[in-house]
Amino acid sequence: MSMTTDISVRIGSLRLESPVIPASGVWPYAPEFWREPKLNGIGALCTKAISLEPRRGNRGVRVWETPSGLLNSIGLQNCGVREFAEHYGELVRSCPRPVIANVVMERPAETQETLRVLEDMEGIAAAELNISCPNVDGEGMAWGVECASAAEAVRAARKIWRGPLWVKMTPQAADPAAVARVIESEGADAIVCANTWLGMAVDMATGKPAFDRVVAGLSGPAVFPLSLRMVWQVAGAVSIPVVGCGGVTTASDGMGMTVAGASAVEVGSAFFNNISAGEAICAGLPELIARYKAERLAELVGFARLG
Repeated sequence: MSMTTDISVRIGSLRLESPVIPASGVWPYAPEFWREPKLNGIGALCTKAISLEPRRGNRGVRVWETPSGLLNSIGLQNCGVREFAEHYGELVRSCPRPVIANVVMERPAETQETLRVLEDMEGIAAAELNISCPNVDGEGMAWGVECASAAEAVRAARKIWRGPLWVKMTPQAADPAAVARVIESEGADAIVCANTWLGMAVDMATGKPAFDRVVAGLSGPAVFPLSLRMVWQVAGAVSIPVVGCGGVTTASDGMGMTVAGASAVEVGSAFFNNISAGEAICAGLPELIARYKAERLAELVGFARLG
């Protein structure tokens, strides 16, 4: 990596040495993965989903490979926020990178209680509110699909959480730009764009849907052009930082997200193939930055919009 090229980024008040963040659900909780040298190329760590009470997750098949992608139906399995604080508090506290807590959007009062517990933990640098979760009081539609429900979700979190608040959008949003503007107006500090895309697989051995819940979340290189388009839309609609997420596998993908308007990227499926994907992406950035005659990655955020 060039000694003169700066790949550090800022997401609001947070400064990251690298633009690469493992997306929620990807990074292991094994202690060795939360210290050097496993963290080479990693700017921050995002926890797995955290809800108020433990969740067992979905039954049946949970992962299904597709051409250039991966379908998953994990069901937000987690131990609940209190057990998370008890069992992983020291891991979070001692981590040499900022830790982003991914929070399941449940009923507002439940999510607020989750955030209260996280407020008391040392080492949580930001909360990432997942509004792709279903609103059980709203016919099961995801919180982030419509502006009104997205606003309600962010407003509830902002009342409790005093630190940086990131909001992870759903690609199923009816109007991504409009939903993003509402998220910003309710006090979010950054937008993560976006969660997995809905897909389906059929098990040819049975002729039935592969997943018990029929649909599942699609990630991997296949969704990159879709995610890039959404980043472009959202970054053009808001003034707060955008974190690109969806199909980022290479340094070129990361740079594509950057020039489209993303200040950093979350990487998911690529880590299943290569746990050092973050380091590989970062290693390729200096050459790409030099092509644009820049010295800092941050200079190129939104470059594609310049006249």
